[in-house]
Amino acid sequence: MRLERRCFRYMIIVPIKEGENIERALKKFKRKFEKTGVLRELRSRKNFTKRSVVRRDEIKSAIYRQKLRSEDF
Repeated sequence: MRLERRCFRYMIIVPIKEGENIERALKKFKRKFEKTGVLRELRSRKNFTKRSVVRRDEIKSAIYRQKLRSEDF
C-alpha cells in the first residue's frame, strides 16, 4: 500500500526595498510563513487523532461560535 503525502513546497519571497530595515523584512517573512500554515500542519501531525475525534471537535467549536453569535444579537 502506498501512502500519499502532501508536499509543502513553498518559496517565500520577500521583496526588500532600497534602504529598508532588515528587521522589517524579517517581520514580513515571519508573517508570510505563518500564513502558509506549515507549523500548524506539523504540530497537528505530531500526534494522530481519529477522524471521529476531529469531527467531534469541529462540531463543538461550531456550537461554541454559534452561541457567541446568538448572544451578541
